[in-house]
Amino acid sequence: MADEGEFDAAQSGASQTYPQQCSALRKNGHVMLKNHPCKIVEMSTSKTGKHGHAKVHLVGIDIFTGKKYEDVCPSTHNMNVPNVNRKDYQLIDIADSYMSLMDDTGDTREDLKVPDGDVGAEILSRFDNGDSFNVTILKACDTELAIAVKTVTEK
Repeated sequence: MADEGEFDAAQSGASQTYPQQCSALRKNGHVMLKNHPCKIVEMSTSKTGKHGHAKVHLVGIDIFTGKKYEDVCPSTHNMNVPNVNRKDYQLIDIADSYMSLMDDTGDTREDLKVPDGDVGAEILSRFDNGDSFNVTILKACDTELAIAVKTVTEK
């Protein structure tokens, strides 16, 4: 057997999404709508029709772009739910619009840009003032974005 030991390479770590029955989804939870990771802002369920399935109408806001997406799904079907992670990093430096960030174990990373919009403006102004603060990074579906700024409280 010549092809023993030959496997397609797989990504390490967990899958980007997991299935969940549509009727088990909840408002303020997350779901994939039209291949975008979204936070559910509205949900409504229609009555069972003559073909036997109640339908769930979902409205979600993309967690990275803020765009609104809608979908309708039978309540018994599965929807993909993104694995969403949130982590705080301390901002060390900004160089060429890339943030130098350190996590609580002391590991650093310099691969994230200062985001556009209000959060990016707040990061830049606090950095220019010499403030000490944390940046909250949201990660889902191979995308990472700074979504919040928190003042560091000295212990």
